[in-house]
Amino acid sequence: MVEVRRQRARVLVAISLFGLTLAAPVTAGATQAPAGCRGPITPAAVMPVLPCDGIDRIIAKAAATVPRAGQLAWQQRPVTAFTHFGMNTFTDREWGSGAEHEGRFDPPAVETDQWMASMKAAGVTQVMLTAKHHDGFVLYPSRYTNHSVVASPWWLSTKDCADLPAVTAARQRAERDRAADPSAYWRTRATGCANARGDILGDYIASARKAGLKIGVYLSPADGAELTPPFFAEEVKAVEAKVAAGQPLSIEERAVYEDRASKPSGQARYGSGSAVTKRTIPTLVPGDDRADAVRAGRLPTFPVTEDDYNTYYLNQIYELFTQYGPIDELWLDGANPWRDAGVTERYDFTTWFDLIHRLSPDTVTFAGPQGVRWVGNERGEARTAEWSALPTTGDPATGHNEELFPGGASAADLGSRAVLADPSVRYLQWAPAEADVSIRPGWFFHPGEHPKSPAELVELYRRSTGRNASLLLNVPPGPDGRIAPADVASLAAFGTAIRKTEAVNLAAPLPGQPRDPAVHAVTDGALGTSWSPRGLEGTLDLPLPGTRTFDQIRLGEDIGQGQHVEGATVQAWRDGAWTTIASVTTVGYGRTVTLPEPVTTDHVRVLITQARAKPHLSTVALHRTVAPK
Repeated sequence: MVEVRRQRARVLVAISLFGLTLAAPVTAGATQAPAGCRGPITPAAVMPVLPCDGIDRIIAKAAATVPRAGQLAWQQRPVTAFTHFGMNTFTDREWGSGAEHEGRFDPPAVETDQWMASMKAAGVTQVMLTAKHHDGFVLYPSRYTNHSVVASPWWLSTKDCADLPAVTAARQRAERDRAADPSAYWRTRATGCANARGDILGDYIASARKAGLKIGVYLSPADGAELTPPFFAEEVKAVEAKVAAGQPLSIEERAVYEDRASKPSGQARYGSGSAVTKRTIPTLVPGDDRADAVRAGRLPTFPVTEDDYNTYYLNQIYELFTQYGPIDELWLDGANPWRDAGVTERYDFTTWFDLIHRLSPDTVTFAGPQGVRWVGNERGEARTAEWSALPTTGDPATGHNEELFPGGASAADLGSRAVLADPSVRYLQWAPAEADVSIRPGWFFHPGEHPKSPAELVELYRRSTGRNASLLLNVPPGPDGRIAPADVASLAAFGTAIRKTEAVNLAAPLPGQPRDPAVHAVTDGALGTSWSPRGLEGTLDLPLPGTRTFDQIRLGEDIGQGQHVEGATVQAWRDGAWTTIASVTTVGYGRTVTLPEPVTTDHVRVLITQARAKPHLSTVALHRTVAPK
């Protein structure tokens, strides 16, 4: 006996209401108030583990941990393209110093439409730009730093520009005033001779939306441009001493050495020990074009208590969401790279996450509460048992979540029953995995490097999206402002191979054939229709529409109701008997198994052998691999 159902309305309502509550301050403990350890468990994206919770109740809570609306949408976008483009593209570095002169950023063109076409050919559904990397150079006209595109030659289009004398004079004044005024160059943005495509982030987003792609933005917390000059001078001395002694330099040290005649380009806010005082976000600057909207209440304001650098970062978050939104994913890592050298900035993740969710409740934040998480490596490879419902050792709203998983973000096991039983566990949260990797050896473009082959990209796809994760594939444009022909070709061949492989589900009934409700529920392509056994275990019988040959099996759960499967087996009817052809532990949104050789049969079945709660199997797909050409 089986049970086939559409996604229950009450679950969707619970998810929707949870998303709306994020407009209020994000406090994970408020998601489910402590009401003893015997009452009903309401599905939620975050819930506390109480001292009186036994392991059975913790497992039940893990089964009731579900994605909020933004996460549910995000997990249905299997491939995101990362775009590392910025100052490093022109200095041939992976990591900048922050002392680079803005004049070095001078591409002949920035062909964002070509970027989007290349990425769409690969099957990408979301793109994400490095609006600011660790060097602190900002790819949009920010009011809060002079180290941005506005101060670069790229911002200007001087050919046949009658305003050039006035523009030149205005920029000379900005250069004179920049040390005392972080908005000096921003105020020159409209003086004339402006490149219509000077705002690279704005241009990127416009091209992405035109191409029908979702939007992600990376804003680095680390910021070399904001280091204090005395600290940078000490770093220069230390690096020079290593060079004199013939010692090798790290990539960060090489950047410092090459820029040793310069100094950081910002306002010396990072790790400066500045006073923590009451501030207002946004912090209006002289001539701020938002002043009237703020006074009239058309733009929100937020009181905070912060030091100078956290205020700077919060102001840039505000700019991103109020000027460039909607933003579907905000990516921020926890890099604090100068800690060992004695300079540490205490990132106020609690307030950062709160502001993000107040401005944009549906945005998923990398390493944030109710967001997405690092898979634990930069190889683009997820675990074979990858859970989305994970335990944490602290409130996810109060810290970079990589630091909250028992054993760390790179642990081999993040969500099994054994980890749930760890005495350090204090919360459960929905935190799906994002598997990041670059198509080239580096994250930024370097002339001597070559892209991965289409076959390598296909294998990365199988090891990420095929293991209940999303693939974050970096594709860096070159200094000419274009994605290189070799990368374009590899992306296109990869995308074609995946599309052709997944074009037909060989388990789906043919038109006109009798419609079995259970078979239809798992082959109709809809997340919200599913098959369930009566209890925690059961068998789904799938007579095929004829004899079929396949070498890939994809299973998927209706994750809107949680991730429940802990063991499943697929069998094929061959030579008068059932033969096991695949076994998995976790399933989640998607679990793909590539068989060592093709199987030919007219009948398969799926056995759920272990689950935390009643399983809701929404996908059974059989495919024959089409190799990339």
